[in-house]
Amino acid sequence: MVVKYRFRLYLFTLAMLCGFGLLVFRLWSLQIDRREEFAKMIPGAKKERARIPGPRGEIKDRNGVVLATNKASFEVRINLAEVVAEYKRLAKQNKTAVPEITFDIVEKGIKRQKPELDIHKIFEDTITRRMIEMGVHKEYSKESLQVHYRSFGGAVPWVYRDDLTFAEFSRIAEHNLGLPGVTVAERASRVYPLKSVACHILGYVRLPDDQRASAEDRKGWDYYVPDDFGGAGVEKSFDQYLHGKPGVRVMQRDQRGRPVGEVDEEYEEPRKGNDVYLTLDARMQIIADKALRDAKIGRGAVTVIDPNTGEVLAMVSVPSYDPNNFIPSIQQSDWDALLNNKTVPLLNRAVKGHVPGSTFKIPISFAGCLAGIQMSRFNCSGSVTYGNKAMQCWIQRQSGGSHGTLGLSDAIKFSCNCFFYRYGNAAGIGNITKVGKILGVGTKTGIELEDEDPGILPNPDWLRAHRPAERWSDGYTANTSIGQGMVLASPLQMASVSATVANGGKAWSPHLLKRVMDHDKAVLENPPSLRGDLSASVKPEEIEVIRKGMWKVVNDPSGTGKGARITGVEVAGKTGTAQNWRLDENRHKHDDNHTWFICFAPYQNPRFAVSVLVQNGKSGGGCAAPVARRVLEQCLALDNPNSTFTVVPEPMEPAEGHFNHIASVQYVDAAVPAEALGPDEDGDTGTGVSAPEPDDADKPRVHTTPNIQRKADSAGSAGTSSGQNVPRAVPVRRVGIFSRGGSQDSKPSDPAPSGGGFFRRIFR
Repeated sequence: MVVKYRFRLYLFTLAMLCGFGLLVFRLWSLQIDRREEFAKMIPGAKKERARIPGPRGEIKDRNGVVLATNKASFEVRINLAEVVAEYKRLAKQNKTAVPEITFDIVEKGIKRQKPELDIHKIFEDTITRRMIEMGVHKEYSKESLQVHYRSFGGAVPWVYRDDLTFAEFSRIAEHNLGLPGVTVAERASRVYPLKSVACHILGYVRLPDDQRASAEDRKGWDYYVPDDFGGAGVEKSFDQYLHGKPGVRVMQRDQRGRPVGEVDEEYEEPRKGNDVYLTLDARMQIIADKALRDAKIGRGAVTVIDPNTGEVLAMVSVPSYDPNNFIPSIQQSDWDALLNNKTVPLLNRAVKGHVPGSTFKIPISFAGCLAGIQMSRFNCSGSVTYGNKAMQCWIQRQSGGSHGTLGLSDAIKFSCNCFFYRYGNAAGIGNITKVGKILGVGTKTGIELEDEDPGILPNPDWLRAHRPAERWSDGYTANTSIGQGMVLASPLQMASVSATVANGGKAWSPHLLKRVMDHDKAVLENPPSLRGDLSASVKPEEIEVIRKGMWKVVNDPSGTGKGARITGVEVAGKTGTAQNWRLDENRHKHDDNHTWFICFAPYQNPRFAVSVLVQNGKSGGGCAAPVARRVLEQCLALDNPNSTFTVVPEPMEPAEGHFNHIASVQYVDAAVPAEALGPDEDGDTGTGVSAPEPDDADKPRVHTTPNIQRKADSAGSAGTSSGQNVPRAVPVRRVGIFSRGGSQDSKPSDPAPSGGGFFRRIFR
């Protein structure tokens, strides 16, 4: 009997288990296996794909010092299409009209008015009131709101706030707002930890404008959040490596259009972009920057190159700016101040063409080598006449004297103009042009910066193209041979010239990219590239004559560059002073000479080639040579085991510009050799055609305008719109589409779902 009941119990249990098993299987089949099938059958139910921007890679110097990185910024984004839909729903419910306005458009040359929804009033009535209650409202531009809605509708969210503090972000996230179309999110925002250091090289980033965020870009996305992209500098040049890979979030909405959760299995995490390592040494960049600041130079540039590879170790231009002011957008007043600043802090003077003066005698020296006249001697009687014009040497202008008969080495030492008038004409403009192409003078060097100036190396072809009424003559060649008149060269180009002399004739292409890294894996290595090789056609002993001439400039008692002497180190260089003048805003004429010094050191086994430009200086030897000395001395000390000199990269505020005359430069803490001092350290005061700066000579090279924060207007400042029968927004609990987790039933006290976990993973 007991066995009989036990069998029935087992049978009943088995039946129960089978029943539950079938039920579980059926539930799995309906809710999981056939989920997509049933979701499609629900009227109005759909998925929405949201694009998550990928954080940009970091920019570092050659030693790994971070020059550009990312930080957390907090935004309030508004899907205006959802705001409008909610407003229409409430208006229909309350039987009120949806406000409209008209705006002027031109179609096929005909001006007419087109009606559109009054998005400003809708936004004010639906969103702004609640923002004021939350204490997070901020004035905005009504025009910006209207233009964005007109351009994108709801495909691209309008960024209402991009400057939330963490406290404001937490407050909004905690209460979840309950407003249609409103999401709060963390975003990877650019930051430049050293502030103005290398600002002209780094550039800035910006968000796409109406043209960049095109319909093609937005195709396939229900909710499009664009990436930052490089607007200037290496941020732009290396954007293909720096930009991250976007991620994907998929939100499920029910038949009423309400978000009901995220489809986790379709989530794709964004990836950080590659890190770009530059050839720059942040320590040398700061050394060069401080050398200009400590000398109180208001406009100038320093470039330091490795003569054995062409790697740019430092490139400084003053005045400067802080690229952090461009992130996420720059105030219109601040942008106007930068554009209207007469000293042009946005201009990278290191890659801008200036009259090079006597430093240009070094490329001319190479041209004579190609012509086979390098060993020839020419006489300086104080002036040379071409046509009916007598062209003076600086020594006649200064003291009424002359240099007599000179060879190339001594002509470089004395910077004799008459010698180079004759030498340049004997070499011929054809050989001068040929050398210029090899050295990268009169053409772009190829440095990875969009705003590089090619400069001008005038020749008969150039003159026919730009001044067809004039004909080339020996006088033009003579003036070109001393770096005056129409000649323009950048400090970068002249540093490359000095580097070519230093290494014996190899013209390496100057470059900024060292390598590209994906975490610990090298994506790209950028080896040195040879632009041209003068040593293939010029004998080593001929190049040594040029090197020796530059050595004499610094080390001979009668040299013009004694201010660059360093105890225990042989420096070779060349001074230059180019007569120049500028017009102020009242069209008054002011002298504004360009004073130069190019050099390399040590003389044997050179490690650095340097060029220095000081605008409105008295002479190259008195103003630019001491700056070069400072830079060389400290750069050489960095790797000297017996030196206690160190540089710790720290943030630097922007350098201020000015037009003050620089009579001479002398650092108060510098132990200058006694023989380098003198009442007149440089007799090369410049002779030739005094050239004016073109009206646009110092215009900032802005190829891509940054994001400019539109000034809040009275409409965006009012807080609420006036009017009757305003439909009140009913709070509807929503899940931000950038939030992982959460539900529409979450309580106000629940922790707000956010992308914080994801953000920490990306920036760890």
